[in-house]
Amino acid sequence: MSLHEVVPGVHAWIQPDGTWWVNNAGAVTDGGQVLIVDTCATETRTRRFLAAVDEATGGSPARLAVNTHQHGDHTYGNSLLPATTVVVGHEHMREGLRVDPVIDGCPPLWEPVPDWGAVTRRLPDVTVRDRLTLHIGQRQVDVVHPGGPAHTTGDLVAWLPRERVLFAGDLVFNGLTPLVFMGSVTGALAALDWLAAFEPAHLVPGHGPLLTAADIAPVFDRIRRYYQLVLDTAGEGVRAGLTPLEAARACDLGEFAGWADAERIVPNLHRAYADALGTELDVVAALTDAVTWRGSLMPTKV
Repeated sequence: MSLHEVVPGVHAWIQPDGTWWVNNAGAVTDGGQVLIVDTCATETRTRRFLAAVDEATGGSPARLAVNTHQHGDHTYGNSLLPATTVVVGHEHMREGLRVDPVIDGCPPLWEPVPDWGAVTRRLPDVTVRDRLTLHIGQRQVDVVHPGGPAHTTGDLVAWLPRERVLFAGDLVFNGLTPLVFMGSVTGALAALDWLAAFEPAHLVPGHGPLLTAADIAPVFDRIRRYYQLVLDTAGEGVRAGLTPLEAARACDLGEFAGWADAERIVPNLHRAYADALGTELDVVAALTDAVTWRGSLMPTKV
């Protein structure tokens, strides 16, 4: 894991290999002020991230922090930020983190079972519905919702229009299987066009390596093909009367078979089924089916 200076004063914290619970984060600094974009899943990983930011920025305490969505790999470390840091998140994200039971004890679906360490639930102080503009020194940071469910119902991006740097959160997984079971497959697909319209020079994905302008189109095209595979498989499965797990077992992942966390085809299909049938998604059932599809607990490196 390492801190990359994307452009002067704008940093991305990249944690290989980006699989379950291993996320990217970032920091924006100017004039002795610091804004944090996301934290990490565990106490240990978050402390490493914040120490690297302190070293790079001269130790100024973070004035603001933005959570791109509710998932614990991006939010559980919030409680390690200074008490004076104002945390910003989408209104749906705040509610999702408020009721999230996993921070209190991770279910035994992963191997090893993650140990979060000394973190506690810290919710955003300020919530956003559509967009908000933040200022760090002379830098402008636009915090924007894609307009509907995508990775989750409460996604935000952090966009620096002058520097053309986009922190995309988990609207982008670069080089590994995307996860959209708490959002919308069609929404995540539409969000790729929305992200491309920013025309970023640099994009920090929620997981995986950094992207420059030349990388974005081919990476987005491949993600689009994956989402289309999920939608096609779900449509065929519903018509054939298959369960999401049965549809996943019948699915040929093709070019995506080598992506890490391939078992996410199962919860993604649960999402597509729920949307197609107008039913509620059972998160525990979706993840349990993913373990069944793998034939083992899901691996993580936290």
